[in-house]
Amino acid sequence: MKIVLDDLRGPEIAAFLEDHLREMHAITPSESVYALDLDRLRVPEVTFWSVYDGDQLVGCGAIKRIDDTHAEIKSMRTAYERRRDGIASLLLTHILAEAKAMGIERLSLETGATEPFEQARKLYEKFGFEACGPFDGYGPDPHSYFMTRTV
Repeated sequence: MKIVLDDLRGPEIAAFLEDHLREMHAITPSESVYALDLDRLRVPEVTFWSVYDGDQLVGCGAIKRIDDTHAEIKSMRTAYERRRDGIASLLLTHILAEAKAMGIERLSLETGATEPFEQARKLYEKFGFEACGPFDGYGPDPHSYFMTRTV
């Protein structure tokens, strides 16, 4: 597998992220969906990676800078048929290393608080993320679970 920086211009990643947004809206009330669309990912403060197995797109993830030393993980997704194949762990390891190289000292994230997000929460816990309160403009939300860790 390979992880590559992505400029979000290709149709394959656009469709992959559209599926992500569709899924988030299917399992979470709209006012509690914080996934970013393509336009909000194509900004200078976001670094985005795609994961390929051969020529097949199997995952993606990003970090969005909050300030010089704090960033948020965004758009973590693994292709449905490839979940439980270790792709998310591979990508999260990569993101942590890249964040450290960028001088980021803290990574935070928002994920769902409901059952469909249980595996995501377990993954982040395995990587040392701990529950925290809302950050960077988020407010309390019964559908959100906030986590953070030092890099």
